[in-house]
Amino acid sequence: MTTELLYHQPAVLIAVALLGLMVLGSELGYRLGGRGRQTHNELTRAQIISIQAATLGLLALLLGFTFAMALSRFEYRKQMVVQESNALGTAALRSEFLPISRDDEVDNLFRRYVEIRLESVLRTGQGSPEREHLDREILQIQRRLWHIANEAAEADPRSIPLGLFTHAMNELIDIKTKRDIAVANHVPESVLLFLLAFAVLAAVVLGYGNGLAGCRILSLTVAYCVVVVLVIMLIIDLDHPQQGLARTSQQSMIQLQEIMDSKRR
Repeated sequence: MTTELLYHQPAVLIAVALLGLMVLGSELGYRLGGRGRQTHNELTRAQIISIQAATLGLLALLLGFTFAMALSRFEYRKQMVVQESNALGTAALRSEFLPISRDDEVDNLFRRYVEIRLESVLRTGQGSPEREHLDREILQIQRRLWHIANEAAEADPRSIPLGLFTHAMNELIDIKTKRDIAVANHVPESVLLFLLAFAVLAAVVLGYGNGLAGCRILSLTVAYCVVVVLVIMLIIDLDHPQQGLARTSQQSMIQLQEIMDSKRR
């Protein structure tokens, strides 16, 4: 986590820096192409145009594949939120099979569990001390619930309902781990860094081709750079679970919290 420098930078800063580098690269390429215009014949110009088309096509391919990677991870995180809320609801329902004397304690534990999961996602950053503290509290709640289930199972080893509750708790613990891994599973930063560098290179090649032609439409060149930057920013935004515009919906967890609160009243 500490080596992921790109994910800890503001998205606006990355966008401005990338756009500036692409525009400067395009200008540099245009001037270099203008200087070499007299030395290249038609054959070499045709080869350079082919290289330019191949570079831009490869950039489009890289953008498409990286976008697909980010989008698949984003959708998987959404599914894991629903799965965890379902597992929590199932475990909370099956906790009614526990002895009546445990009702208040178990209800409070599950309610606190949901509160922590929402708070850790909505109000803390990934890898922050606050989230680590909440994760430790979640671990304590899991151990307490498991201990209560074991005590009830020892008192009535043949109870099928208690077995169902134990199974639900086991699934809840597993899904919590899967969801945490899904949140931390980004597009590899090396891929994004290569994509940023290749976008700048493509701008240089585009500018060089325009320089060989001896003319360019500056507004279209800037528009191309802006579109590429926006696509890359969308990829980074999708890869930030709870930052930026594309945020993973927590509606299922919020609804579960509302149900638990209404049950308490």
